[in-house]
Amino acid sequence: MAPIRVVLLDIEGTVCPISFVKDVLFPYALEALPGTLKAKWDSPEFAPYRAAFPAEHAGSQESLAAHVRDLMSKDLKISYLKSLQGYLWETGYRNGELKAPLFLDVAPQLARWREHGGVKVMIYSSGSVPAQKLLFGHTNGEPSDILPWLSDFFDTVNAGPKQEKASYEKIAAKHQEYPIGEWLFLSDNVKEVEAAKQAGMQSYIVDRPGNAELPEEARKQHRVIKSFEEIGDL
Repeated sequence: MAPIRVVLLDIEGTVCPISFVKDVLFPYALEALPGTLKAKWDSPEFAPYRAAFPAEHAGSQESLAAHVRDLMSKDLKISYLKSLQGYLWETGYRNGELKAPLFLDVAPQLARWREHGGVKVMIYSSGSVPAQKLLFGHTNGEPSDILPWLSDFFDTVNAGPKQEKASYEKIAAKHQEYPIGEWLFLSDNVKEVEAAKQAGMQSYIVDRPGNAELPEEARKQHRVIKSFEEIGDL
């Protein structure tokens, strides 16, 4: 196997618990939504977020809020919703109400790869790039802000759907100095791992506490790790 020069990371269920998104971030956004719509509805700052919504839902605060609640109840990963969520979470991160609870092995291993192996670490998540940067800029670790450790960020807007081979090819094409076979993608999602492998990346499934039970077939077909420490030095 080729040496690893880039580690591409999923977020939810890989570097932090799924419960942080479902039980902390989503409720925070829903609670913050009505007050934000009331305060910012006609402001230039909020205009791009409002304009991104379909016209039939952007005409009134009530309609937009109802549409957001509907989308979130179905956990639909739609780009305009993800952008709005990031906007709503920004206040919580900046005032200290929100801190991303990284698994204990994540920050030390990222530092180790970066400092000793010269490995680039990048992020690919269904959450918007601004939301990704908020999360990694406000973690529960020391230092809290690990953005300087990360080289690039990808979401479903600038890369494409996470279960499609072409998305991983597009990500690797942006950094042509690193052949696609020298990338390692880590995710809790079996279909994402399979798509990355089809594109030519190396890829492991990450099995964290709180994640869905992995099918036995997936354990046979893919390497499964419970901690980044199992990867060791690269």
